[in-house]
Amino acid sequence: MGEKCYLCGKGRLTSQLVDYALYGIHLGKFQAEACNKCNERFYTEAASKTMTEIAKKKGLWGLQARTKLGWAGTTLDIRLPKKIISFMGLKQGKEVDIYPEGKNRLVVEVQG
Repeated sequence: MGEKCYLCGKGRLTSQLVDYALYGIHLGKFQAEACNKCNERFYTEAASKTMTEIAKKKGLWGLQARTKLGWAGTTLDIRLPKKIISFMGLKQGKEVDIYPEGKNRLVVEVQG
């Protein structure tokens, strides 16, 4: 078995090809050291560079943004950045389903 995990210190690292997705979009399988206890993955520098290049080509690079909730009458609204609107092809009047996933995550699913 390999060396101890850098993160948990309990598991052992093994080299393997690992699936990687960004924002739910699969980018491929990449070489990584994976911990058999905490499941953390440590990608090689070459793998990280390739993952970044693929993310940029797919328009995923820089999509994450921080925004604030605002008031619209008696309801809260969420302002979406233009990059996300364009990437997802969102339009005013488009229907979405929203639901909580625990206390700290809000899921918005675009319909049709």
